Amino acid sequence: MSRPTVEVADIVRAQGDPFVDRHQSWLDYQQLKVLRAIRNCRTAALGGHVDACPRCGFKAISFNSCRNRHCPKCQAQARQRWLDAREQQLLATSYFHLVFTLPHELSTLARENPRVLYALLFSTTAATLLEVSSDPRHLGAEIGFFSILHTWGQNLSHHPHVHCVVPAGGLSRDHSRWIRPRYAFFLPVKVLSRVFRGKYVSGLRRLYRQHQLRLDGPLEPLRDPKRFAAFLRTLFRQDWVVYAKRAFGGPEHVLRYLGRYTHRVAISNHRLLAFDGERVTFRWKDYAHDKKHRKMTLAATEFLRRFVQHVLPRGFVRIRYFGFLAHRQRQALLPICQQLMGASPAAPSLPATQSGPFWSCPHCGTPMRLIEKLTATRIVQRRACLDSS
Repeated sequence: MSRPTVEVADIVRAQGDPFVDRHQSWLDYQQLKVLRAIRNCRTAALGGHVDACPRCGFKAISFNSCRNRHCPKCQAQARQRWLDAREQQLLATSYFHLVFTLPHELSTLARENPRVLYALLFSTTAATLLEVSSDPRHLGAEIGFFSILHTWGQNLSHHPHVHCVVPAGGLSRDHSRWIRPRYAFFLPVKVLSRVFRGKYVSGLRRLYRQHQLRLDGPLEPLRDPKRFAAFLRTLFRQDWVVYAKRAFGGPEHVLRYLGRYTHRVAISNHRLLAFDGERVTFRWKDYAHDKKHRKMTLAATEFLRRFVQHVLPRGFVRIRYFGFLAHRQRQALLPICQQLMGASPAAPSLPATQSGPFWSCPHCGTPMRLIEKLTATRIVQRRACLDSS
């Protein structure tokens, strides 16, 4: 893929300071840390290393990455490591993709309480899938799946939703057979929607009683129990969106498919089209109108405001595992699933090791070798020496 002409880092370096000055009243430490990491990513500020070609002697200095999970430039290697680990857990069957979305009415509450409301989104979607799938009227099986949290829409709006990837079927109660789904979309989405809504609203009610919700600013009226109860009643006036895709390919396709959803950030550099120092233009897909590709132009500070609202709380896990893929059950139940499908359990693979850089000499194609590590101070000293000479 060609190098993008505009990067999020360019916008942060040009407009990051004015943005922070204007919005420092609500920016938290984690958001400031992400902006600083993106600004410094692959620059001398983070140090670097010297690579040399053992064949022709060509040398080059490479700057270090920030490795922040919100940085658009630092996700490729993390994604590949995750996919390599998942390869051992794939089953010889097709997979379904389901998406659970919070309604717009909860957007402000979620932004003010990201840790507890995103955790509730994970737990209620998992409980919904496990409950409905265990019902003999729908599947009558024990399923396994993993979930991935996204908090954004294509135009960087706040749009919290969870992607769930589920093998097509599950284990019988006695673990003696593999039960295949009877529906084209795995489970009935209307049933999933109602159960999901009921469980999430019940969870909100519990969090309110336990005083775990932050209700400041525009949410302050909800401190009144009667108003909060009335707010919860409004959430039952519409169906909550649960989307299911038909089963897609087996193990040979699922990894490539998953690569689109894991380790994503709110916007990739390749969607940025132009930046004139003040305004940013990017490409987005309008799902409300037949997935048409459109362009949007925003002031740089507004672009950064939308970007940082998707920074997750420190330590928050955005990929989680449930059912027979949960960490506590995977080792015992996954081999049973593989045996029932006629496949021998996959042998655990050894982690790949790499002692040098992941690139080749541009002159002769020989793999480059790391010969020296450089601190940020050392890079500055080298530049001073070159300038003086």
